[in-house]
Amino acid sequence: MIHQLLLQVPAAAATVKSTVTDTAKAIAVTAAPPDTKISLLDLIMKGGVIMIPLGILSILSVYLIIERYIFIKRASRSGKNFLNSMKDVMKSNNIEAAKALCKNADNPQARMLAKGISKIGMPYKDIEDAMENVGRIEVYGLEKNLNVLGIIAGIAPMFGFIGTILGVIKIFYNISLANNISIGLIAGGLYEKMITSAAGLSIGIFSFIAFHWLNIMVNKTIQKMEIVSIEFLDMLQENQKTAN
Repeated sequence: MIHQLLLQVPAAAATVKSTVTDTAKAIAVTAAPPDTKISLLDLIMKGGVIMIPLGILSILSVYLIIERYIFIKRASRSGKNFLNSMKDVMKSNNIEAAKALCKNADNPQARMLAKGISKIGMPYKDIEDAMENVGRIEVYGLEKNLNVLGIIAGIAPMFGFIGTILGVIKIFYNISLANNISIGLIAGGLYEKMITSAAGLSIGIFSFIAFHWLNIMVNKTIQKMEIVSIEFLDMLQENQKTAN
């Protein structure tokens, strides 16, 4: 009898060990976190309907940034070579060559000088006023649509916050219907609605930086226009003194 009991002890221990091992494995499988990977597209889709206007604002912002950058970059070209060539033809009083030089340059500085050249022979003040008028028009062209980019920088975060607020309202409405406050119910819905805030802030920050960066480029171009204008008017005065 005792001998049989002694033989059964190792078998029972092995059974208990096997049971404990299986239980631990089952707990480990149960406790393993689910696959939390999510694609960017799925994340955007979870933002809801408010992501549509945010998407439109982002596309419009990128378009305006690229279009304004190319336009302003092209307008800022000319520099010292153009001005030096203009000085040479003005010293020789070759008006036709000066007009041709401005036409070939095709930039704000050249168009402004072309207006001044067309007024040569008129009083100095009239030439200066005519060039200033053309300069204002050129500056308006450089700044075109920059205000729209500034508006996007301001309203994109607002759209994001509206999406989040609407999502929170929906969450609490669902809680009132379920008559149950669940962490899963609150957190699951809230993180989805915070996507709109993140998207709105990202678009706003990006547009805000681009807006000021493009304005810096515009100011540099305006400064070049002022320098060219001053030097051209100085050349006219020197030529008038020489002629007298």
